[in-house]
Amino acid sequence: MRLNSIKLSGFKSFAEPTTFMLPGQMVGVVGPNGCGKSNIMDAVRWVLGESKASELRGESMQDVIFSGTHTRKAASRSSVELVFNNDSQRAGGQWNQYGEIAVRRTLTREGASTYYINGQQVRRKDVQDVFMGTGLGPRAYAIIGQGTISRIIESKPEELRLFLEEAAGVSKYKERRKETEARLKDTRENLTRIEDILRELTKNLAHLEGQAEVAAQYTRLQEQAQQAQQQLWLLRQNKAQQELDEAQQHGQQAVQGLQAHTGEMEEAAARMEQARELHYTAGEQVNAAQGALYEASAEVGKLEAEIRFVLEGQQRAQQRLIALEQQLAQWQGAAGQSSEELATLDDDDASAAERNETLAAQVQEQAALLPELEQAWSEARQAAEQARQQAQQAQQQLQVLAAEQRGLQERQQQTQQRLERIAQERKGLQAFDEAHLQEQQAALAAAREEAEFNQAAWAELHDSIPGLDEQRRQAQQRLQASVGQLASLEARLHALRALQEKVQADAKLAPWLAEQGLGDFQQLWQRLHVDAGWEQAVEAALRERMAALPVSRLEAVRGFASAERRPPAKLVFYAEGQGGETPGQAPSAALGLPALADKLRCDDARLSAVLADWLHGCYSAAHLDDALAVRERLAPGEQILLAAGHCITRHSLGFYAEDSEQAGLLARAQEIETLQEQCAAQEATVQDERSAQAQAEAAYQSAAAAVQQQRAAADQTQKRAHDLQVQVLRLTQEAEHLRSAHARLDGDWQELQAAQEELQERAMDAEARFEELDAQLAELQERQLACDDASASAERQLTQAREQQRQLERQWQEAQFGLQSLQSRREELQRHLRTADQQLHTVQAEMQEAHMELERLAGHAALDGLEQAQARKAEREATLHQARQHYDDMGRQLRAADEARMQQERALEPLRQRITELRLKEQAAQLAWQQFEELLVEAGADKAAVAQSIAAGQVRLEGLQGEIDRMQRQMQALGPVNLAALQELEQARERETYLDGQAKDLQEAMQTLEQAIRTIDAQTRELLQTTFDTVNRHFGEMFPELFGGGQAKLIMTGGEILDAGVQVMAQPPGKRNQTIHLLSGGEKALTAIALVFAIFQLNPAPFCLLDEVDAPLDDANTERYARLVKRMSAMTQFLYISHNKIAMEMAEQLIGVTMQERGVSRIVAVDMQEALGMAEG
Repeated sequence: MRLNSIKLSGFKSFAEPTTFMLPGQMVGVVGPNGCGKSNIMDAVRWVLGESKASELRGESMQDVIFSGTHTRKAASRSSVELVFNNDSQRAGGQWNQYGEIAVRRTLTREGASTYYINGQQVRRKDVQDVFMGTGLGPRAYAIIGQGTISRIIESKPEELRLFLEEAAGVSKYKERRKETEARLKDTRENLTRIEDILRELTKNLAHLEGQAEVAAQYTRLQEQAQQAQQQLWLLRQNKAQQELDEAQQHGQQAVQGLQAHTGEMEEAAARMEQARELHYTAGEQVNAAQGALYEASAEVGKLEAEIRFVLEGQQRAQQRLIALEQQLAQWQGAAGQSSEELATLDDDDASAAERNETLAAQVQEQAALLPELEQAWSEARQAAEQARQQAQQAQQQLQVLAAEQRGLQERQQQTQQRLERIAQERKGLQAFDEAHLQEQQAALAAAREEAEFNQAAWAELHDSIPGLDEQRRQAQQRLQASVGQLASLEARLHALRALQEKVQADAKLAPWLAEQGLGDFQQLWQRLHVDAGWEQAVEAALRERMAALPVSRLEAVRGFASAERRPPAKLVFYAEGQGGETPGQAPSAALGLPALADKLRCDDARLSAVLADWLHGCYSAAHLDDALAVRERLAPGEQILLAAGHCITRHSLGFYAEDSEQAGLLARAQEIETLQEQCAAQEATVQDERSAQAQAEAAYQSAAAAVQQQRAAADQTQKRAHDLQVQVLRLTQEAEHLRSAHARLDGDWQELQAAQEELQERAMDAEARFEELDAQLAELQERQLACDDASASAERQLTQAREQQRQLERQWQEAQFGLQSLQSRREELQRHLRTADQQLHTVQAEMQEAHMELERLAGHAALDGLEQAQARKAEREATLHQARQHYDDMGRQLRAADEARMQQERALEPLRQRITELRLKEQAAQLAWQQFEELLVEAGADKAAVAQSIAAGQVRLEGLQGEIDRMQRQMQALGPVNLAALQELEQARERETYLDGQAKDLQEAMQTLEQAIRTIDAQTRELLQTTFDTVNRHFGEMFPELFGGGQAKLIMTGGEILDAGVQVMAQPPGKRNQTIHLLSGGEKALTAIALVFAIFQLNPAPFCLLDEVDAPLDDANTERYARLVKRMSAMTQFLYISHNKIAMEMAEQLIGVTMQERGVSRIVAVDMQEALGMAEG
């Protein structure tokens, strides 16, 4: 982290923007006393956060702003910027990641001090955090001013310890300890507030617990009564469910019959799908045959192309023939073995076939007897089933009517209870305050309107900020450009003026003129105005007369001819108006050239006469060729001058060169005049730009403040609107709740009244139908018993016949299985024989083909192969024709299967109608179940939980209604109950638990913070002790190196290192002084340097500023000091101010500071030899 540059503008004597580039590790600043060198050190200290004016050699902070001179007005602001290279990432905080860091501080006349890091406005603390622990700071040991050396040595032990702390880097620990102590204080205050809240909350808990106990008892009875009511409903529903299950049993049997017929239909559909697949397979075969035909055609073409190459396969055909002969022998042996085993199976097959035929005949005889028995049993069963269904239907109708009567009675009782409860609820409802709601709604509308207005105003102001910021930035850029241009013009003007003054202040002639009283006379060149470009021509013609002085009469200066008063250098006097008038010189008609005097302008006619005399015979030419062309026509004494000053006479050509300091006076004078005009105009421009920049800055600051104010107003109105909206929403919900409650109760009252009347009518109708069905049930039950006996007898006969049939079928299946096994074995052997025959035929055919191939290869084998390929092509054409016929047959089978499926589907319709009739009979049983289901759903009951409670408590239907009535009476006996007490108590306990947790957390936080302080103290103590020991060792080593001997050490004063001071003990060679105050000024300075550099050895700062530290040192000590600085520059960048020749020689770069304009410092390039000469002088 090194310092790249320092930029100053309006800081103390640096009125103009000035940039110090610091490319080297050792940069020296030189200049005369009082030129503003030390202001550079003050600038660095100021931008690093110095807030005490006395440390900056001023009485107030306003003193750092350029206060103006006789020719310059005071600056309105001061700005200093330090640019650092942070490639080493040594900077602290969030700026560590940046490769370059620019720290800037500005101060206005209004007292506004602003810090910036990389163009972003920050706090002073943020700037100090960047350099914390690096040795840099407003009063750190890395900045050593003119009074710092004496202050270090003569400082108190407590003050000297601050340097040690900065070197140890404990400033960040001290900052952390300070922050931790502040947090600890806040934590203690928060804990006190929480303990006060807890004490108040404990008082409220006792009152809430009493109310909550009564509310809990009421809630428990209410839940028990509700549970018992739900159990009653569920038990009655279960009873209805049992009756419903019995009613659904016959319907399920009918459905099973439908499913059986549906299975047959699905089988027909499966057969149709199988036929569809066969049809699809036949289509695939057609495609395959078509492909084979294409392949045969391709083979024919291929053989025709390969006739030329068949002779090469003769050897392969012979090898194949040998292999086929071996295969032929193997398959002949396998065929003989299979034929012998097949002969053995013929005898077994005959006996198995005879037994199978006998059992098949017996099965057919027994099967013929079954249809008659099945028909008899079916008729008896149908009659019994019909009688049973009629009896069950009558019984179900009676049960339905009984259940309906019970349900109607219960619903009448429940309806009456609900009517009474609704009447009580209607009395308990309170009226709603509509006026209050309207007031809140009006307030909400006004608040929203105000919030929208404030939000829009804020958005408008916020949108204007970027434009104003851009205007401010552009104004600043224009101002900087104008100031830079003005500085450039003024620098050029200053340089030209200095050169002119130097020329005028002739070392030989100036004292003589002053002695003769002629020092204030204007020289000739100061009164001339020459056309641009002709200055050198005029100077060449007039030469030393350029510095001529005017007198009234030439006789007045004739005394200067004496040896005593003779001028020490060439000097010309001229008398104005003496000697008569000299006519002007007209252009020469013979030459065609203008007179040189025409290039001059002079307001004084007397001076014009003098010039006309001196320039008589002088002409001007634009080009050398033009002058040479007419030179022969020149009269004696005449000459032609070019703009460059070259002179042409009749017989000569003289080239002009600046042979004295007087050369260029006219050109410089004219350029100075032009630059003065430009500077005046540019100063006006700078003032205009500065005013524009100030206006832009003021507009931006005003807009930014307005945005913040408007944002705060918008947030406040938005919060007020939100609070009103919550209040209106609460009131609206309350009003809606009351209206809906009234409407619901009115609707329920009317519905219950109508339901009560309907239930009464239904109860009377059910009583009449019950008596009628009871008589029909007795007659149907007698008929059912007779039909059941007849059905049972027919079923026994059918069962015996079916058992005998199953035994015969099992024996027949076993015989068929044995026969099938023999047939399978026979088929397997036959397959083996066929396979062997096929393989024999194949091998023989392949052998024949191999012989034929040999014969063909011996002769015209390719032609025979072509004939076989053509034969195969014809064969595949026939195969394609057969496949197409098979495809058509499969299509016909598919249509037949589809027709069979449709017949099965039409047969299902009568069965479906039968199921519909049976389901209509189930509706009576469903009615009772549905009534109790509605009651349970209306109560929001969980049927699974209710059923579990019934099973756990072994609840019975009898007596359950009485238990419910008893619990209702106990609830009424409790009187008024605050049901919200339970919730309030729970919330209070949760708040108590939360606050207890908060208090515990705060106590733990206090312990943590106290432990953190102890840890910080321990780390600081250890770090300080280590730093003290290391610095003391380096100090003991550095001191003898600077003094050439002697000893020095640091002494800790006090037992606790955190509070102890540091005292310096130093004894130069040959001295035994007991205190440092006995040392000379140079020895004190050298001791302080040794101490500072010892600190540097421990914690090298990125750069070090030394302000005339070597002033009190002699040459020997200065050489040792210079060597030490040179060695330490390897790790630290040094910027130092010095008047010492030895210190200047060690610098890698020198920066000169001058004050040619009184009160204004500028930097200039420095020649090393000139600087050394200035130091020696």
